[in-house]
Amino acid sequence: MKNSEGSTSAIFSSARDRVNVFACAAILAGSTLGLYLLLSRMEYSWNWRISWEYRRLYLHGIYYTLVISAGAICLGYLLGLAGGIARISGNAFLREAARLYVIFFRGTPLLIQIYIFYFCIAAAIDYDNPVVIGIVVLAAFSGAYITEIVRAGIESIDRGQAEAALSTGLTRWQTLRYVIFPQAFRRIIPPVTGQFVSLIKDSSLLSVISVRELTKASEVVNATTYKTFEAYLPLALMYLLLTYPLSHLTQALEKKMRK
Repeated sequence: MKNSEGSTSAIFSSARDRVNVFACAAILAGSTLGLYLLLSRMEYSWNWRISWEYRRLYLHGIYYTLVISAGAICLGYLLGLAGGIARISGNAFLREAARLYVIFFRGTPLLIQIYIFYFCIAAAIDYDNPVVIGIVVLAAFSGAYITEIVRAGIESIDRGQAEAALSTGLTRWQTLRYVIFPQAFRRIIPPVTGQFVSLIKDSSLLSVISVRELTKASEVVNATTYKTFEAYLPLALMYLLLTYPLSHLTQALEKKMRK
């Protein structure tokens, strides 16, 4: 009986997957056709050779985008992990410092933070490396969101498990490390991965401090050729190619967690 139920669910699942693929293909085809018809009505001289001629500039931008995003993701996760633990700490100073950190970085625009770090803090200490500054700003910004994700994940674990672990003689830190956090980690993976997707897109703002990432590359192409569409449409496609794998991973992790 169980085998029959399993085969039936597998059939329905397979059929649903085929319908989803067909629906996705139909939507993409319709959107592409609509965009083509809309753009074809414009009196504009298209020249897609420009995107190919400036391919090295785009590749250079992709490289810097990946480097900055990877560095910011690693540092932001560490900041978020430390901040999340500090938010539930028994130490009032650590708890309030983490709370103020979250309030500032979540309550102010990222663009303003970039300006403050680059034109104020970095200038005050006489440091002028926009790539490193960009990594630090993005890490601090994403770390504030990850802090709240970590805090919520830890607090979602039943309090009784912590009490049981403490009753066996484990310290508060050992309870958090060996009992609470391993369970919370599974719950925070999907939202943290989603935050990484946003971070890659947020890296486009670093063009304001002349970081030669993807957006800056498109700005250079546009300023040189005055071909706005040819400069920025490939930009959108390249960001989509960079973020889609992480978006797909997030959805897969969420499905796995539901199961």
